[in-house]
Amino acid sequence: MNDSTTDGGYGTDSRGPFPGDGTRAVRAGLPEPVKHEPTLPGPVFAAHFHLPGDPTGPYTYGRDENPTWTLLERAIGDLEAPGQGGVETLVFASGMAAISSVLFSQLSAGDVAVLPNDGYQVLPLVRAQLEAYGIEVRTAPTGGDAQLDVLDGARLLWIETPSNPWLDVCDVRRLAEAAHARGALVAVDNTLATPLGQRPLELGADFAVASGTKQLTGHGDILLGYVVGRDAEAMTAVRRWRKIVGAIPGPMEAWLAHRSIATLQLRVDRQNATALTLAQALRERPEVTGLRYPGLPDDPSHRIASQQMRRHGCVVSFTLPTRASADRFLDALRLVDAATSFGGVRSTAERRGRWGGDAVPEGFIRFSVGVEDPADLVTDVLRALDEAAARPIRPGR
Repeated sequence: MNDSTTDGGYGTDSRGPFPGDGTRAVRAGLPEPVKHEPTLPGPVFAAHFHLPGDPTGPYTYGRDENPTWTLLERAIGDLEAPGQGGVETLVFASGMAAISSVLFSQLSAGDVAVLPNDGYQVLPLVRAQLEAYGIEVRTAPTGGDAQLDVLDGARLLWIETPSNPWLDVCDVRRLAEAAHARGALVAVDNTLATPLGQRPLELGADFAVASGTKQLTGHGDILLGYVVGRDAEAMTAVRRWRKIVGAIPGPMEAWLAHRSIATLQLRVDRQNATALTLAQALRERPEVTGLRYPGLPDDPSHRIASQQMRRHGCVVSFTLPTRASADRFLDALRLVDAATSFGGVRSTAERRGRWGGDAVPEGFIRFSVGVEDPADLVTDVLRALDEAAARPIRPGR
């Protein structure tokens, strides 16, 4: 995992190179400085724009473009593909809007799509809709690069690495090369890693797709998604899908996202370091099984993750003996919110099986590490494990 200040990547604007992730994050997407104007202009609330004569220029109607989106899209592009020309970024109302835009803009009846069978729990719903449109869907696990076995004849390969919630990792470069050799496009869900964890386009993917709801913005107060790609024709189709569906972010959400990106490197580094510390502490607990964190040297995903990831993420997963013990653990936590989603500044945890969409044990916990003091957080978790083992569950839990 590379040091955040010496990662070797460069994002540029007219003011020069941005060598470090922190510098890049705080400067990403900012407009040229204008005297007496704010460094980050406020959100532009406009359904329409002055447009006399022929409808030319960048801003015509609020469903197509917005100046606040433009700055955010530049910022995300600076992070996902620093220094790369010909890359386009489009923002959406949510991560699922971004995912859907790629799948439904690139696939037609008779095409074959390859999806992970251990990814985000909404993917089975996506599969059903694709199949309703006459698209064949094949699935395979993320780990072991198993999707290679079902690639023949595919039009699009969808990769989620690390996978959610199991945290398996696949070799993006290997899969992308194999898919391209078969004429398939490759999209990588980069939500859990963030652009500071890995850059799918540099690993050979055609699209980097993510939910900006999670660690990218990090405060649990907005829904957002994005697609980054370098193929102009493919991105034109994605843009057209956004226009047709109207899955656009509000200007306030876009502005909040851009503002939040400035602290991304600070948050990510703190959360990643604490996640590793927590995982190391959990490894010593006899009641904890199935512990997964790609940053652990003995994790099944560590070798591949260390080759392609610059940071290993803020999510730790593990299993407690029973559903009741998991509920007691969650009930005993004081510094951790019982909530879904991940990547926020406040730690969250949940018994993932409560949703019914993931093939996980009843005691499976997905734990998202926040920016609390590491010692405080680890102490709280270990105390909650002790209490969970010592007391009965409270009524109603």
